[in-house]
Amino acid sequence: MYFAALLARTEDGWEASDTELDDVETLSDLADLAREASPDEDTVLVLIEQEDGWFGVVRVDGEEDPRIYVSDAAAAARSSYGEILLTDELLGREPGDDVPDLDALDLDGTEDGEPDDEDADGGPSAASGESVPHGPVGDAQVLEDLGVTEKDLRSMTEDAVSEIAEALGASEVLETVR
Repeated sequence: MYFAALLARTEDGWEASDTELDDVETLSDLADLAREASPDEDTVLVLIEQEDGWFGVVRVDGEEDPRIYVSDAAAAARSSYGEILLTDELLGREPGDDVPDLDALDLDGTEDGEPDDEDADGGPSAASGESVPHGPVGDAQVLEDLGVTEKDLRSMTEDAVSEIAEALGASEVLETVR
């Protein structure tokens, strides 16, 4: 079960809106969606939560590049919404690192779809998660100036979106869209 919401900071406080991420395919699409929520280029937070799995915070300040924090990269990598947030830059990879070099492939007869021994048991050659760390990735200070410290953010687990909203003074507006 997923929950995604936009929190836009305005002169009058925070405004919340739930959002569907079905049409969002890239981080750029997500940033554009966030920018649409604030015509005055104020701070917009995209909060995404998978029940008992992981949460992510994307902060968009006007036309600046989005700042991202993901609580558990390995768990998020197994989610279509998480994959949007886990960019090569966030994971410290060069673009295309996950694309195999055709000259380096070991063509041992398993290329017809038969998993080799290590792939079958989820070993190191399994494509999913090979270069995705367990645990948090990204900018843990993404909410520092809003009153949520790095320590606070890293300690959040189950109901992180509500905890973040509470710390921002936006819990009531968030509950209206939950």
